[in-house]
Amino acid sequence: MRCRIVGAPVQDGAGRMGCEMGPSALRTAGLVSVLSELGHEVEDWGAVQKAVARPVIHGNLALKALPEIAAWTTAIAETAYEASLDAMPIFLGGDHSISAGTVSGVARRAAERGRPLFVLWLDAHPDFHTLDTTASGNLHGVPLAYASGRHGFQGYFPDLATPVDPARICAIGLRSVDPAERHALGEAGVTVHDMRAIDEHGIAPLLRAFLAAVEKENGLLHVSLDVDFLDPSIAPAVGTTVPGGATFREAHLVMEMLSDSGLVSSLDLVELNPFLDERGRTATLMVDLTASLMGRRIMDRPTRSHSGSI
Repeated sequence: MRCRIVGAPVQDGAGRMGCEMGPSALRTAGLVSVLSELGHEVEDWGAVQKAVARPVIHGNLALKALPEIAAWTTAIAETAYEASLDAMPIFLGGDHSISAGTVSGVARRAAERGRPLFVLWLDAHPDFHTLDTTASGNLHGVPLAYASGRHGFQGYFPDLATPVDPARICAIGLRSVDPAERHALGEAGVTVHDMRAIDEHGIAPLLRAFLAAVEKENGLLHVSLDVDFLDPSIAPAVGTTVPGGATFREAHLVMEMLSDSGLVSSLDLVELNPFLDERGRTATLMVDLTASLMGRRIMDRPTRSHSGSI
């Protein structure tokens, strides 16, 4: 498979500095060589360059770096659209605000191909605030709401060519959800599996049901993996640590099931803050999880071809 590596060194959406070093850390941890060793053709497109920011004023005075995030979203969306033409793009964050651009860009490509885009959101947070509802003002908390067409972004963020149907979004691993987000998720119809659901049912049947829905509609699948999906005991390099996250084994199981499905067409790796890491252990784990998604196996098992990527 052809993979395109795209760096998105954005830290304006997070509450602390350091995420702009994430793409470099993932490359240093061997992402390109690991993918090549698995037999993939790898193109490294370097880093997205931010578009020119324009002055914007919003009534929510808590918002931080709104012009900058809007400019990043414009540039990342266009690059994501281009990178998804005939390859599987892997986007290296940067904070989770990059997904406003990555998801909207690949959704536009999917629409041109006549296939619905599904989104698997692996995160402690749903990032389903709008510009009006965020209290922190950190815009890594809004990308999924924006990409799914929630109101309140018009005139501030780029116009959406193709919003993602919230019914085609599944968020797994949630354990920090604000009241406004909880209401919005229910209203929109996003499938949500918090850590209690994982504890009660196991992660495999929850993911399996979502993958079946993607396959039934012949969909393309964008996976957005936030470091804080993982428990901070195994992945400390994130500015928004929330105890009780996915274990090492649960995370690898998710990646291997995604690989087996052959449905994944694009991937985000976000919120890695190397400044907070311990001897690169989080960067290495993120690369290992990507390897599992891209075909690394302990034992051979029957798999589908990666039909989603091209």
